[in-house]
Amino acid sequence: MKTALRTMISFLCLGAALAAHVHAAGDAVKGESLVAACAACHGANGNSAVANFPNLAGQGEKYLLKQLQDIKEKLRDIPEMVGQLDASSDQDLQDMAAYYAKQPLQLTGSVEQTVQVNSGLKVDGLKLGAAVYRAGNMETAVPACTGCHSPTGQGNAPASYPRLGGQHADYIAKQLRDFRAGNRLNDGDAMVMRGVAEHMSDAEIDAVANFIAGLN
Repeated sequence: MKTALRTMISFLCLGAALAAHVHAAGDAVKGESLVAACAACHGANGNSAVANFPNLAGQGEKYLLKQLQDIKEKLRDIPEMVGQLDASSDQDLQDMAAYYAKQPLQLTGSVEQTVQVNSGLKVDGLKLGAAVYRAGNMETAVPACTGCHSPTGQGNAPASYPRLGGQHADYIAKQLRDFRAGNRLNDGDAMVMRGVAEHMSDAEIDAVANFIAGLN
């Protein structure tokens, strides 16, 4: 219980920290002219046709800006993005973030799913995903996702909590596994997402990612 409480307190603190650190003031019109090369992976308007690449459309502007800054500053390691932002100014990044934030998201949707939990029992993945997203797992100190990402997966744009609803399930699952393994490190000094993901099983990750893909 103490671990779960510390994790949830860290969640609340991180939003204020990120909001204070990142100030988005982009021009979406200018941003449109800067993202032509991004379309190959993320789609012409930020809706990716490939599950490995995230949808950027409709994402919070502050969150997008932070990710772009972290990628440029090599704080987030994405092989496909190496060198892509090196020539971009901070204003360019703000404009790109503003453009994608204003684009409508095309939902990817959930699918029927069966997952095998650690006991070996096979269960309905959508039901498990819904349970973890809404209530967490008290036994393993996994907090509910709703506190930061909202019950409908819309996130909290002013606090820089990302929108998850409608994102590709494969992409979400990979990010959770990367946080769990320590391969993604840009969740702040409080290591909030690493602290959450380290307690999640493979079944929980796959289930919650699939459930999130259908939220709107």
